[in-house]
Amino acid sequence: MTESDPRRSIPRTDHLLALPEVVAAAQRLGQSTIKAVIAEAQSAARDGRITPAEVAPTVIDRLGSRSASSLTPVLNATGIIVHTNLGRAPLSEAAQRAVADAAGYVDVEMDLATGKRSKRGMGAKQALLRACPAAEDALIVNNGAAALLLAVTALRADHSSPRGHRADPSTARGPRADGPTAGSPDAEEIIVSRGELIEIGAGFRLPDLMTTTGARLREVGTTNRTHLADYAEAISEATASLLKVHTSNFRVEGFTADVEIAGLRTLADEHGLPLIADLGSGLFDPDDALPDEPDIAGALRAGADVVIVSGDKLLGGPQAGLILGRTEAVQAIATHPLARAMRTDKLTFAALEATVAHAQNPVRDALHIDLDRLQARTVRLAESTSGTVVAHDGHVGGGGAPGVPLPGWTVELPEAFAEQLRLGDPAIVARVHQGRCLIDLRCVPEGDDDRIAEAIARIRGRSPDGEDGHRTPPRRS
Repeated sequence: MTESDPRRSIPRTDHLLALPEVVAAAQRLGQSTIKAVIAEAQSAARDGRITPAEVAPTVIDRLGSRSASSLTPVLNATGIIVHTNLGRAPLSEAAQRAVADAAGYVDVEMDLATGKRSKRGMGAKQALLRACPAAEDALIVNNGAAALLLAVTALRADHSSPRGHRADPSTARGPRADGPTAGSPDAEEIIVSRGELIEIGAGFRLPDLMTTTGARLREVGTTNRTHLADYAEAISEATASLLKVHTSNFRVEGFTADVEIAGLRTLADEHGLPLIADLGSGLFDPDDALPDEPDIAGALRAGADVVIVSGDKLLGGPQAGLILGRTEAVQAIATHPLARAMRTDKLTFAALEATVAHAQNPVRDALHIDLDRLQARTVRLAESTSGTVVAHDGHVGGGGAPGVPLPGWTVELPEAFAEQLRLGDPAIVARVHQGRCLIDLRCVPEGDDDRIAEAIARIRGRSPDGEDGHRTPPRRS
């Protein structure tokens, strides 16, 4: 580097750290983050991507827009309500306030009246029981997979008790370190329909989860047809429980048959077996918008000992595994040693209680959106952005109501817009379909419509591909 090399004028790290804006940013971001941003700007100047004079303004600008977390807030313009890649269900305003309140010291495990230790999460538990009177008791754990693992581990039939009686929860057994493995002939069996052995996101398979308990899965029926007699013929002294899993992320149509919970309840009573129902998506009561989606209250009334759902799907709350059902069964699960390892934290309790206690949240709002209003918003966005209105179906997503269309509309733009919108500020995630970028406002707060319009306008102003003002009448994509 010569004396005249402009890179010699790149600001030193200690000078940049002393800038008032950098000092202020350090209060919320921390020194390691600050130094990484400074080093990145200095490196850009050395490479000639920016001038030395631009280093300080670049650092200040990047720190000003940097959040304390690496997570980037996005606007969900995909039309998918429960979007797993975008954090599934967005929390309601009430839930967000509850989380903020719970971020400090709170009485999560203390009775303020007596000053003594109390049980965790009682407010959230009582909110669940008020919302679902069919449940006698409830337990909250960290996610749906944990809830299922706990249930099939803790609820095991007591074959020393007389047939025709449910197992005493005090004798519920889990796998022992010296006990039989899942593949051994002495392993206890969980009976489940072959058509319900599902794989969920990221290659995660429920059968793999359940066999970690030391039990063996006893598959009955076929992929498309399972009858009550299939369950009955499979029951033996090795049977630990009956499991009913809602196929929440796919549908089998045509020549099909399955066994309802009520039918399995009769069989479970005859043989003294616990009946576990994993519903997944989490409706408390039937919803006209999703006529084939099972609900918690209905499953409990039909005879399930416990019902398992996820809190961050149709319930619209935080990630959590909810177990609702008979007191004896829920308590057997709650007192199992594994329950401690899977318990949830104060932030989840707060968000869940607020979600359940309030009627409205973003998931319900998007599911029952006013279609006339949605169409008017879409037309207005199209007119302001030279886009095309296209009739288009949204979806529940997140393993809920597979194949159920949610009629609506989108603004159609050139495909190149999708990437630029994702990388913009705000980050806007649209749907790419058949070579076009589709903007669906179903899950976008109405107050953000103008932000999307402004983002599209910025792209049109700098992209040759965005200058296409061609308009066509609305059509079905």
